[in-house]
Amino acid sequence: MRNYDIKKERRDLYSAGRDRFQIVDVPRMSFLMVDGRGDPNTSADYRAAVQALYATAYAVRAVAGRELGRTHTVGPLEGLWSAEDLDAFRTRDHDEWLWTLMIVQPGGVTSAMVGEAMEHVERAKKLSAGHRVRFDDYSEGRCVQILHVGPYDEEAPTIARMHEEFLPAEKLVPRGHHHEIYLSDARRTAPERLRTILRQPVGPAHT
Repeated sequence: MRNYDIKKERRDLYSAGRDRFQIVDVPRMSFLMVDGRGDPNTSADYRAAVQALYATAYAVRAVAGRELGRTHTVGPLEGLWSAEDLDAFRTRDHDEWLWTLMIVQPGGVTSAMVGEAMEHVERAKKLSAGHRVRFDDYSEGRCVQILHVGPYDEEAPTIARMHEEFLPAEKLVPRGHHHEIYLSDARRTAPERLRTILRQPVGPAHT
């Protein structure tokens, strides 16, 4: 039985070079999502959201395998980041950060499958954030992305170059949420070796 792994099937979206920015067109895709707020380094709510997402994602994989007769690799953790006051990013005021954590789902996964998986997780694990998981589509369209290697708190210079140098040079402006795709497991990877795709939806600058 062939296994579907989105990191292999969509290398254009789930891999990136670290030496240059690239422009990609991201289609509408389906995700498991959990919304929250606060410091990802210290927030118990953040940890609970990650736990609930992964538990649900693995339960969905089991249900989809039975219903669709195929297997898939659970995708990487992703995050959409924003703040009511964008200065919170410049000042690194983590407590004011708003986030949506996500795990992409392959085509063919339905709301009914996700509902069955969530019921199983609720019965088996009773996670504090399990009821907050939702299944929804997300569309980004044209984006700029680059690979960051190193600690999460050292992303700022690369993000600044994206916004202050690359986007103006390409006559583009940011729109939507800053998006990060975590290709490494932070629990098992040294901070200096963490691999994270930094993605920003963009639109044409109006002159």
